[in-house]
Amino acid sequence: MRRLPPFLVLAVVTLVGLDSAHGQTARKAAEMLVPFKVGEALTYEVSWSSYLTAGTVTLTVQDKHPSYSSVAYYVVAEARPTPLMSRLYTLYYKADALIDSYTVLPQRGSVYSEEGKRHLLKATMFNQSAHKAVFENVTAKTSRELTVPAYTQDPLSALYILRALPLKPGSHTTIPMSTGGRVYRAEVYVDALETAKTPAGPFEAFPLRALVFDERGQPAGRPVMLWISNTPARLPVKLRFDLAIGSFNLSLSNVGGGPAQLQ
Repeated sequence: MRRLPPFLVLAVVTLVGLDSAHGQTARKAAEMLVPFKVGEALTYEVSWSSYLTAGTVTLTVQDKHPSYSSVAYYVVAEARPTPLMSRLYTLYYKADALIDSYTVLPQRGSVYSEEGKRHLLKATMFNQSAHKAVFENVTAKTSRELTVPAYTQDPLSALYILRALPLKPGSHTTIPMSTGGRVYRAEVYVDALETAKTPAGPFEAFPLRALVFDERGQPAGRPVMLWISNTPARLPVKLRFDLAIGSFNLSLSNVGGGPAQLQ
């Protein structure tokens, strides 16, 4: 079993133990090479158990700007139902994250949801060098501090860091995560390359199996499957959550607002 690979660990270690000097040190370091870039926009069709098109999800790298004495990518995921479903019930979900360009670790992540008249905003602020995070239920006006492991991700930033890892069939990576005021551990296994069929076309892709465990080491839901293209852009082309009442599927349909390319 291994945690994050050495090239990511080395970048993070340069910042461990630093507080007010963090920004100055980060500016002298080199930014991490990543397969995504500002302007990238990925669109997915969402289906339930592979037969009902329920809506769309978009993943965008909106910009990169100075943030918390460093520089960060601002990434956003938005989910909307189809027009037909939206007539029945108002649904909207948005997750965003600030990912430090020097460490590829989240500075902050939040989740906003609209379910009918119920609106909810939750956010987590990370202090990676101190191994601390502050979770805030903005809607309820409550907050609490958490102790988190080194290299902790939020779920959205974890998706982007998986794209930056050197994927190899048979490899295994442990990624600590924090969301909703709790700490989890994702054990990610890379399987043999296969063809992933999507509305954007077929992709040769690495299937990743993620097993998630809570703070007590107990399974937190069923395995999550993610397919990442074997291309320089390392596109997440499919995502599947298996639930007791069916499977929730995302399939890539567009890249950058147009037909997807084998980047």
